[in-house]
Amino acid sequence: MGPVEKAVRDDVEQLGDLVGVEPSLSEMAYRLAAEIDAGGGEDGKQLPQLNRELRQTLAQLLEARAPEDDDDDLGDLADPG
Repeated sequence: MGPVEKAVRDDVEQLGDLVGVEPSLSEMAYRLAAEIDAGGGEDGKQLPQLNRELRQTLAQLLEARAPEDDDDDLGDLADPG
């Protein structure tokens, strides 16, 4: 296992239990990271595309974990507690 794949696995592990499509997305992320560690194929010509795909896959994983935004940027300003 290379350094990118290890980092991705460590990051995904921190998410805790995976639900819905998260297990599939995490497996995709592992595979993409392994390909990056292996050099990106075609003498590295695929590295930019692999990096983009990995970033998008990780972003999709994190998107489901992000707290829902309020309608305004003031958060709980009206909450006296």
